Amino acid sequence: MIARIVSFFGDSKYANLRLRLFYLVLALIVVADFLVPREHVEYLWERLPGWSAVYGFASCVAIIFVSKFLGHQGGLMRPEDYYD
Repeated sequence: MIARIVSFFGDSKYANLRLRLFYLVLALIVVADFLVPREHVEYLWERLPGWSAVYGFASCVAIIFVSKFLGHQGGLMRPEDYYD
């Protein structure tokens, strides 16, 4: 069972099927977001469909860029042979 799952995600012959499955799941999530009731929100931007997805994506991108900056420019990253 695990071998079938690994071959599905790792083999290039399933690339089109994976892409179609990804787009199908993405479309279902967008449709489900329009079905969520939003009458008890506190802020105006919480009424926008897709706001939480955009906010989450932007937050993840910000975390990645801040951690890269701290690692490279902030001096937290060490050379490969630091402990040798």
